[in-house]
Amino acid sequence: MNITRRTATGGLVLSLALAGLARPGFAADVTLEVLYNLPGFTKFHQPLADEFMKKNPDIKINFLAPAPGYNEGQQQVLRSAVTGNLPDVYFSGYNLTAELVHTLAPRKQITDLGPFIQAEGGQAFLDKNYSPKMAALGQVDGKQYGLPVNASSPIIYVNADLVKKAGGDPENMPKSFKELVALAAKIHALDPKIAGMGYDINGWPDDWLWQSLIFQQGGTLVDTATKKVAFDNEIGLNALKLARQFVTEGGQTLLDWDQSRQQFGAGLTGFIFSTPAHVQTIESLVGDRFKLVTATFPLDNKEKGGVPTGGNSAVILTQDKAKQDAAWKYLKWITGPEAQNVIVRITGYLPTNKLATGPDFLAPYYAEHPNVKTASLQADRSLPWAGYPGGDSVRIWRTQRDIIGTVMRGEVTPEAGLKQIVEQTNALMSK
Repeated sequence: MNITRRTATGGLVLSLALAGLARPGFAADVTLEVLYNLPGFTKFHQPLADEFMKKNPDIKINFLAPAPGYNEGQQQVLRSAVTGNLPDVYFSGYNLTAELVHTLAPRKQITDLGPFIQAEGGQAFLDKNYSPKMAALGQVDGKQYGLPVNASSPIIYVNADLVKKAGGDPENMPKSFKELVALAAKIHALDPKIAGMGYDINGWPDDWLWQSLIFQQGGTLVDTATKKVAFDNEIGLNALKLARQFVTEGGQTLLDWDQSRQQFGAGLTGFIFSTPAHVQTIESLVGDRFKLVTATFPLDNKEKGGVPTGGNSAVILTQDKAKQDAAWKYLKWITGPEAQNVIVRITGYLPTNKLATGPDFLAPYYAEHPNVKTASLQADRSLPWAGYPGGDSVRIWRTQRDIIGTVMRGEVTPEAGLKQIVEQTNALMSK
């Protein structure tokens, strides 16, 4: 796709409308106010909007200043709901979408996409474009409120040279955490200055890596019946035991995620876990110091285990019919194969549209960039990035992270740490 700036003028749009050439059901020159999170995403949002407007000269996309992150965007939208000044389209973080829907739906401030999907052919439309697990990322209470735009599941970045020196096979990394920790121990034994691994849950800005340890065992965050923590069991205990073993056996150095990434790039860590969005950054850090390969996330429960999918889905907040029709067309575009082809090449994320992996789009790119392809290999394991009821997911994670850090440092036992996490999480949810 050749991405170009919009060249259609307002006069051209008006003349097309007067000539009766504007698409029926669309008012001429509909303007959509659109809010997305993360300023870095401008690098694909703006060119894709320009291309969309070129193809649809009767619709204008006007971006609001992007929110710094998903949590900030969520708060901005919830405040705007009170003042009645909501954006027309919003890109909602998966883990916060349920909270958004439960707040806005009773006020009739968010749009159920069901009627639009039915007009496109219903389930056949969804099946053609999105896997069931991808489609589920935009579903709340059985209704499709969003279409998936970005998708990110954790992968392993591997220093192939160190793995080989430790007797491992970097092209066939272990598929269980027990085996991975054992490999990390061998890498650390090569040189005490080298960390065997890095699983930077202790400094991660959200609970994505924590959910990964729960989900890969087949666990869940919240019991839907009791509305309490669902990992108050062997699954939660094993997750904390693993976190401690990463340090005691795997030789992990407790750093924040950016420092850990820098250490890995310097050749001082055997392998780290991170988002596929960091592929280009990590490749740049590594340069020619060592051979870099990537691997899929391990599953200790091969039958029921999965990985949480970070990212966002596009939701329609406007209740104006003409704007809703225009917004639906924009949602189909941004989640379609042509746009996904561009997004994946820029970000390294998983494509959310099945058609995007075809020979006309990403297949040639994946052949040339196998480190990017890795994330797509675990699309069938993708699970929704979950949130907690009560609207306090951000505070809950910060509380959990502090406790996990004490376990990793050996200040409290995994058993005591789990008790603290369960009690404090349940207390925050009850508020």
